[in-house]
Amino acid sequence: MNKLKIVPENFLWGGAVTSFQTEGAWNKGGKGPSIVDARRVKEGFSDWKTAIDFYHRYKEDIALFKELGFNAYRTSISWSRIFPNGEGEPNEEGLQFYDSVFDELLANGIQPVITLYHFDLPLHLSHKYNGFASRKVVDLFEKYARTVFKRYGQKVKYWLTFNEQNLVLTRPEYWGVTLLNDQSQEKVRYQVCHNVFVAHAKAVNALHELVPGGKMAGMVTYLTTYPATSRPQDTIANIKAKELLVDFYLDVFAHGTYPTYVTSQLDKKDIMPIFEEGDEGILKENTVDYLSISYYQSQTVKESPRKQEELISGITPNPYLKTNEWGWTIDPIGLRVALKDMYARYRLPIFITENGIGVREELNEKETVEDDYRISYLKNHIEQMKLAIEEGVDIFGYLTWGATDILSSQGEMKKRYGFIFVNRDERDLRDLKRYKKKSFDWFQKVIQSNGEDL
Repeated sequence: MNKLKIVPENFLWGGAVTSFQTEGAWNKGGKGPSIVDARRVKEGFSDWKTAIDFYHRYKEDIALFKELGFNAYRTSISWSRIFPNGEGEPNEEGLQFYDSVFDELLANGIQPVITLYHFDLPLHLSHKYNGFASRKVVDLFEKYARTVFKRYGQKVKYWLTFNEQNLVLTRPEYWGVTLLNDQSQEKVRYQVCHNVFVAHAKAVNALHELVPGGKMAGMVTYLTTYPATSRPQDTIANIKAKELLVDFYLDVFAHGTYPTYVTSQLDKKDIMPIFEEGDEGILKENTVDYLSISYYQSQTVKESPRKQEELISGITPNPYLKTNEWGWTIDPIGLRVALKDMYARYRLPIFITENGIGVREELNEKETVEDDYRISYLKNHIEQMKLAIEEGVDIFGYLTWGATDILSSQGEMKKRYGFIFVNRDERDLRDLKRYKKKSFDWFQKVIQSNGEDL
């Protein structure tokens, strides 16, 4: 009897990165500075000026991805490589770079999965307009999106608007926004959040208008949460935390309206964001084609009085779970919890576009890394994904975070996620040579068997 195959045919397997954590060439090819380029670098960390030099080495890396068996690869487009100061006329040299990368991916049987914005606003737009606090930047984002859709619409099918859009309330600086002490900071946070929702919806509209068959996602980083105890007070605290951490964004992506659990509180506090004429219709008419998540960990929530500066309270580590070196809990079942909940609520296809574990690593005497811990981590998460599929969840892709080692979003090279070791550290670029880890061969077999051989 043939064993029932769980993972659908044409499933997308691959890896995910950002432009700024991989490309380097921060001031080459006409690229302008982004808010990442201006970010203060902590002592002992790295800037992103060279990263792993994907800008010059993309053919070498893509050849390794083909050997791995990838049929999908997620990266982002650097807005400031296309529009050096965020506005004005597009930079042809920047456009041509991504033409070359996407052509190389496609020639090797790999679908580009492209994020429009991954926390790297052109610096000029932060200084001039305070980033997405301004509706002018919403309009400029739409112009940028339309430019790349027209250019790459025949090469890219799967798009994401904003990486981890649910961080916008807690980390507005990722959207180029500076909060001033004389403002109602919670009101400003929700206005930025609204502006980003409108920018997202305008990009969805533009893609559907310009690229027949193009698919757009809303993307969140999914933090699965559990009540800290069986006390009803902890259960309701968990529901409220989940609403603001995750559900708010997915509800707007899928339904095109603000949920009442948010609007009731905004009205009560008199901090409802300004809706310009047409905003409600833009959100309602431009819902997403699929949902995308990054997933790394879970937490628990206990009843806790909210401090004035807090948006969400009571989040605590789960004492029943192990953590990685950075304190992130390892919870494969939490991924299945997330997938089942999302599909039950929205009935939209789901694309897991980030999952992985960061570990300090160096090459051994055999010029490899024996990363059995990574194999175990990914195996356990893929097993839970397969169980979710068996239980009826529509999942069409799984991308690990990293593929190659990359600089972290904080500038850490020591936090390594990839199947491919990149020979540099925080301060010493060494030779940037690539080496296959043990997990390279393991994931190759996973892909070849479409998830059967774990």
